[in-house]
Amino acid sequence: MGSEGPSGVTVHVTGFKKFHGVAENPTEKIVRNLESFMEKRGLPKGLTLGSCTVLETAGQGGLGPLYEVFESAIVDKEYGLNDQGQVILLHFGVNSGTTRFAIENQAINEATFRCPDELGWKPQRAPIVSSDGSISNLRKTTVPVNEVNKSLQQMGFDVVPSDDAGRFVCNYVYYQSLRFSEQRGIKSLFVHFPLFTTISEEVQMNFVASLLEVLASLNYAQ
Repeated sequence: MGSEGPSGVTVHVTGFKKFHGVAENPTEKIVRNLESFMEKRGLPKGLTLGSCTVLETAGQGGLGPLYEVFESAIVDKEYGLNDQGQVILLHFGVNSGTTRFAIENQAINEATFRCPDELGWKPQRAPIVSSDGSISNLRKTTVPVNEVNKSLQQMGFDVVPSDDAGRFVCNYVYYQSLRFSEQRGIKSLFVHFPLFTTISEEVQMNFVASLLEVLASLNYAQ
């Protein structure tokens, strides 16, 4: 099912800390525990877990740590180390109002925060990247969202594709990530998670493991 030869997949995962209205962010715990969980379970063939990073729930003020993740994702690629093949920036965020997982197709160049982020920033109808022009400008992932979604549904998970990542920090990070990925020839994907009170931590961890399995199995031939 996977690709032939050494062209594996390296995934760099991010989650977020708590923020206004969400005292416990499930993606913080998922990302903190992911490495040990996958060590016990076993990584999918051909997949390397490049890094797991928990970010502040912040837009502009959180760009430094976010770009550190971006830069670390391309170091090996640029120097041709390990012939790691496809690189994916995989971002996790919480949607406290949802009852299912959502795989995001796109991000929009608009920051309109309903409450201040954790560093006190509250933009309204501001472009995320002003040089990209209008706040209606979209960037889409090159990961085949419908294919990934279908595979996960067949594995028994309640998951949907989505075209709306919101206008808060999740969308902000995804837009920056999609832009960087396009410039550097890698891929980016954002997944929204419900709270642990809606879908248990155990199910959510298994969902992530299955998502990694699906990402490892895709044919990334350009």
